[in-house]
Amino acid sequence: MNLPAPNLDDRRFQDLVDDAKRLVALRCPEWSDHNVSDPGVTLIEAFAFMTDELLYRLNRVPDRLYLAYLDLLGVTLFPPTNASADLVFWLSAPRDETVVVPARTEAGTPRTETAESIVFATVDDLEIPPRELVRVGSQPADGDPWVRDTNLRGEEIDAFQKSPVPGDALLFGLDEPAGNLAISLRIDCAVRGVGVDPKDPPIVWEAWCGKEWVACDVVSDGTGGLNRRGDVVLIVPAGHAASVVSGERAGWVRTRLVEREAEVPTYSASPLVRSVEAKTVGAVTRAIHATTIDDEVLGLSEGVPGQEFTLGVHPVVDDGAPFTVDVGTGAEWESWTEVDDFADQDADARVIRVDRTRGVVTFAPAVREADGVLRFYGSVPPKGAPIRVPRYRVGGGARGNVAPGALSVLRSTVPFVNRVVNRRAAHDGVDGESVEEAKARGPLTLRTLDRAVTLEDYEQLARRVAPSVARVRAVPATGKGEEQGVRLLVVPSAVHAADGRVEFADLIPSEDVLTLLADELERRRTVGARLAIEPPLYQGITIVAKLIAKPRFAVERLREDAVAALYRSFDAAHGGSDGTGWPFGRPVLAGEVYAVLQSLPGTELVDEVLLFGADPVSGKRGDPVQRIDLEPDALVFGFEHRVRVTAGV
Repeated sequence: MNLPAPNLDDRRFQDLVDDAKRLVALRCPEWSDHNVSDPGVTLIEAFAFMTDELLYRLNRVPDRLYLAYLDLLGVTLFPPTNASADLVFWLSAPRDETVVVPARTEAGTPRTETAESIVFATVDDLEIPPRELVRVGSQPADGDPWVRDTNLRGEEIDAFQKSPVPGDALLFGLDEPAGNLAISLRIDCAVRGVGVDPKDPPIVWEAWCGKEWVACDVVSDGTGGLNRRGDVVLIVPAGHAASVVSGERAGWVRTRLVEREAEVPTYSASPLVRSVEAKTVGAVTRAIHATTIDDEVLGLSEGVPGQEFTLGVHPVVDDGAPFTVDVGTGAEWESWTEVDDFADQDADARVIRVDRTRGVVTFAPAVREADGVLRFYGSVPPKGAPIRVPRYRVGGGARGNVAPGALSVLRSTVPFVNRVVNRRAAHDGVDGESVEEAKARGPLTLRTLDRAVTLEDYEQLARRVAPSVARVRAVPATGKGEEQGVRLLVVPSAVHAADGRVEFADLIPSEDVLTLLADELERRRTVGARLAIEPPLYQGITIVAKLIAKPRFAVERLREDAVAALYRSFDAAHGGSDGTGWPFGRPVLAGEVYAVLQSLPGTELVDEVLLFGADPVSGKRGDPVQRIDLEPDALVFGFEHRVRVTAGV
């Protein structure tokens, strides 16, 4: 019995004819005669016959030759991408001088008997300068602000108006902007801001970032909503800028009273502030899941074109920095830069190519032309010249997408720093491409030829440029003038928490990813095509369900399983029936929720299911419905699902 041969393309003559006729109806609706007597249909059948013959011959090609053809086309495996995370370095105590955390400071997960530590390293030097509070003030929702110095001289000031209303704000002015710094505000408050839940007060903390107020990351609030003496620890956003309020220049931070749902209590009277001071207690910096290799010597040049050298460690991750190779020329080193290919290079260009998956550095080849002349596609290092790589990074992979708080071990000693943590999950880590995935991608690469013409071309090129994103969809932008063109909707990879939920901020692509896609696709789009790269529209949904558990089944366990199943099934990146993400524009039906919950092992009966449309930013929910419709280019986002489980009899 012969081994089964793979079908590279299973379409046959009639399939090709039917596909062509469907395209005719779509692209040229005025062509209505599709009978076999029509000359156009005769041409379609002729081309379908020849294509069928080609597919028959293609399916006779074994896998080994197929891979050899892909290699000739220059198809290489995508290397893994490194995960990145924002690390918070906490000082052992506030300092009066700047504390420096050097680049490549390492932090990792705790090492266990069964798992090695996952190590991240900082990218840049981090300076943690001291900051002081110089001004304090207040701004009514419908009035002008007033400020004064921080020496209250035993006085008490109202944080808000006598009868607080949403929009009232308490202002704090720092001596300088504190972007990416963790600031501790020690506030002495009188117990007068009664009527609020100290664990969930109706206030938000914001910082002025030049054009607008941006929310701060509140690490802790020891004041219980400005109701007692305590410390409020904030991480100020990166764009924090100085501004002038009531004639006083400072880096302004505020706490603002907001309107919440009706069941959330608010202040019946304004809190009183007796004293306040601020200190720097930490700072945030970016770290990546990669190890840096410095000054690796590859060997000596043989002085011939097309030389290859293998790196000591691979795969090599693309960290955004250019990959360079140094070639020794006497007492100096010449830098050679990486290019995508050698096709258009001059004979004296100092260029290389890098196969990051195999860790192979290739110098430019030489090709003998038809007239016998040897054409060089780049310079050749002189014979005997030493070759080294000054710096490159290795590692990466989905293993680096660790959960919030996982990076808690400070592996490098930094004076005056006693701990580190990632407050948000690491993201963008993707495993390297497999051979099977490359086999599927090869024909698409040949089809696009590095040019974005069709919508599918934009999607294919975007996946190649940014393999860390979870989903990409190109749709036509309808409208007039600049609104016409292509919209590229990008869904980044997001890490799920233990209960299955995803932070909404993690579904918004970072500026680095958007810039990378824009730079690459700008060079490959057709002339006149306008391209907009943005996240899709997310429709938040809240599912409220009542379940009855099977007899002797743990009620709490079933509740946790049900909540996790809802987040997992109605997910933008990994939800849907096939686990590849919720389909764009597909409505959410209560019947699908019944099916998900009924399939759980401990479910005896799904008693009730209600769907609520929700705003993932404000948290406001609509009325209960049995169906939520989505815009054609929208995705679903699970927001605060609630499941109640009762024990079965």
